[in-house]
Amino acid sequence: MRIRIERKHFSLKLALAAACVCVSAVSTFASSAVVIKPEVSRSHREELIKRLRVITGWNNLKFDDNGSLRLGDTQTSRGSESARILLKEAIAGPNVIVLEDASSRTDVAFCRVVRGRWIRDESNKPPAFVVLIDFTDFQQLSGDAEARAAFDAGWGLLHEIDHVVKDSEDARDAKAVGECEDHINRMRLEVGLPVRVDYFFSRAYLNADSNFNARYVRLSFEREAKRYWLVWDATTVGGLHGDSQRALVR
Repeated sequence: MRIRIERKHFSLKLALAAACVCVSAVSTFASSAVVIKPEVSRSHREELIKRLRVITGWNNLKFDDNGSLRLGDTQTSRGSESARILLKEAIAGPNVIVLEDASSRTDVAFCRVVRGRWIRDESNKPPAFVVLIDFTDFQQLSGDAEARAAFDAGWGLLHEIDHVVKDSEDARDAKAVGECEDHINRMRLEVGLPVRVDYFFSRAYLNADSNFNARYVRLSFEREAKRYWLVWDATTVGGLHGDSQRALVR
């Protein structure tokens, strides 16, 4: 696969144990290939569902009692058609996608997807991927309301799902946003939000208290030639690698 997913296997026992249970449900009851771990709190589940409902226009979208993502009534005249198509493909697709809460983890900046590995009988199981979501990182954002609406946990999840479903690539240099974000930007346009202009964040030269080791960075969005900005402290959120820029989400 040419998808830029972390190549090391994510083999935490609980993550794949959850996947094993849910795959059984998928096979037996034709449920959903997108499942959320039972350890994810109710508030974070509700946050994801709220964001996805706004983006897709599906008001009955939910996680069922088994953690499977269900679409419910798909009749709607609102939201992003491209986002709806992507979620339908993910739910009915050949890959299992497990959602895990990675809040406050230093190795996750906003969202990240890694390849999963089954605990047993791997040869008889479908490919599995784990989407790690750091909900606390999204709480660290400040900036224009339009940019914040275009970059939340729902958008981060869709970005990672696009990697899995579309085998899409991220940008390799600062002059492009990449194939994956091109897809997500189409969804933003469909709901009237500004599009992401940069794949890599840049330094925001803001005055910080000298008593704190803060390093502010920013990400830009654009609509009708007007710029909107997101700003955060990268020493808190993560994503820094020496003095180089890192892409978010990836």
